Amino acid sequence: MWLKAWHLITMVTWFAGLFYLPRLYVYHAMSHDEISKERFKVMERKLFYGITTPGGVITLILGFWLLYDYAWQAYSSWWWLQLKLLLILLLCIYHFYCWVLLRDFAVDRNRHSHIWYRWFNEIPVIFLVAIVLLATLKPFGIISS
Repeated sequence: MWLKAWHLITMVTWFAGLFYLPRLYVYHAMSHDEISKERFKVMERKLFYGITTPGGVITLILGFWLLYDYAWQAYSSWWWLQLKLLLILLLCIYHFYCWVLLRDFAVDRNRHSHIWYRWFNEIPVIFLVAIVLLATLKPFGIISS
């Protein structure tokens, strides 16, 4: 249970970063003065490298440890688990794209409006809801304790 608890704690940390980083991008895209832009660059960099990425890496390590220890042999044919793993892969791609955007902002090469970032900011909510529902309800006719 400790492994699962730490997995959930780091998952919350990862998602907190994925919720806040695009929100910083919204404000960064709206800023016009150099002082604000530099401040957002520092905040984005510290959030991405200090909280979001470590949270994501540890979440993935603990998640695959849980998968290896408890689930893979029994659950490998379960559709809910395969779908959950696909969503996690897509979430990792989202995380990587956040890094691409971070690099663009770092060199003043932003190509999107603040409205685009407002929509982009909603994507992790969909991942969170879907992944949590799959992990807790284990749908598609599978009953688990």
